[in-house]
Amino acid sequence: MDTDTLIEELKVKLIDILNLSGVKPEDMDAEARLVGGDLGIDSIDVLEMVVMVEKDYGVIINSQEMGEKVFASLASLAAHIRENAPASKE
Repeated sequence: MDTDTLIEELKVKLIDILNLSGVKPEDMDAEARLVGGDLGIDSIDVLEMVVMVEKDYGVIINSQEMGEKVFASLASLAAHIRENAPASKE
């Protein structure tokens, strides 16, 4: 799966798991700040995102420091998944 496809998939998943009503995938900027940005994503939402990434992609995010880097933007999240996903998931 290429990065653009992964980003589009992540947009849909985040809107769903975080109940971002009124937000459409095309409204989300891949480079925009995720946590603390315009979407209103907070630390509780981050926990839900960590669970989704681990369950759906097999990628473990095991520290707050790593989470801050990974969840900086959709682009950074997609890059982290692509770099760390088990080969069978690609």
